[in-house]
Amino acid sequence: MSPFIHLNPSAQEWVYDPAGAQGGSQEGTILAFHKTLPDYNETRLHSLPDLAAELGLGSVLLKDESNRFGLPAFKILGASWAVYRAVGSYLGLSVADGSAPLADVGAKAREAGVRVVTLTEGNCGRAVSRMAAKIMGIPTKVYVPKYMDEQTRNKIRSEGAEIIEVDGAYDDVIPVAQREAESSDKAILILDVSVDGFDVIPEYFVQGYSTMLAESDRQVLELTGGKPATHAIVPVGAGSIGEAVTAHFKSASWRKEFGGAKVISVEPTTAACLLESLKVGRSVAVQTEDTIMCGMNCGTLSTTAWPVLRDGVDASIVVSDLEAHNAVQELKARSVLAGPCGAATLAALRRACADAKQDLGLNDTSIVVLYCTEGHREYSVPTK
Repeated sequence: MSPFIHLNPSAQEWVYDPAGAQGGSQEGTILAFHKTLPDYNETRLHSLPDLAAELGLGSVLLKDESNRFGLPAFKILGASWAVYRAVGSYLGLSVADGSAPLADVGAKAREAGVRVVTLTEGNCGRAVSRMAAKIMGIPTKVYVPKYMDEQTRNKIRSEGAEIIEVDGAYDDVIPVAQREAESSDKAILILDVSVDGFDVIPEYFVQGYSTMLAESDRQVLELTGGKPATHAIVPVGAGSIGEAVTAHFKSASWRKEFGGAKVISVEPTTAACLLESLKVGRSVAVQTEDTIMCGMNCGTLSTTAWPVLRDGVDASIVVSDLEAHNAVQELKARSVLAGPCGAATLAALRRACADAKQDLGLNDTSIVVLYCTEGHREYSVPTK
């Protein structure tokens, strides 16, 4: 087997318990909440029939998150629900069922002097800032690693947030942001990654992604004449979107209705914490290096995501920067403008078909969904 892929055969029969944090009963509540936000939209599911034919697959479909609420990534789905839930809960308002009006939550937060603290490698910090600072008017501090480029910082600032630079990688920023939030009883830490003692708010992010998954389920059936997905490929950084996708496709309700699907994760070769963790059967931290897939440049998995990924991911794949770049160009030729993190799903599909096609049951009846989590952005073109 290739060193760039790890198979997890036991995941085929694993069933996620929907009584946990991402219960399906919340899907309607969260969708209704998202519809109240400015620029609500349903993102497109592209069909790539020429690619399917080339790879000998039934269908290859790409969920295009390049324009979600006017932002170039999926993160706003989780960030909006997480900020609303976290701030509303702090204020003692009825937010679990989405009944507290967003404007009221924002007004009461401002009156109470609430502020938001978060950290990011890019898209998540901008999404939290859009919700907290721009939409709800709550002062927001965003902690970022020193190597973040100025263009990304300016995009976050454009949402009304303050940038605080930390000398180190993403994992080094987490304790700094935690200390800042702990310094005041009016500061709320909003993160999409769970660490020891901090696991409620990250699960709000996971819940928020249910809107994307509900959309794609319906769209897949429409495009295939009623055939559900058989394989889903998702980028994994710290793990929140991977957790959401895995829990969705491995849930008892999805299995009962559609018969189950295989979940394939993709990471950069320079930040392969899930692949390395699956190899040894426990969550391990890895030393990261710079990558154009900066949204996945995480060396440690979210503590709540790990059990779901460990038991439910059928294959973990890593791809190089050059593979991700080539996938960006390939999608561009098909009029899909993706960033490296989103295009990495296509690179992973090619790797899966080359190295483990039979093992993963990829054939001419397969319906493969690529979750393209970010739109086009500038990056340094890799040479290897």
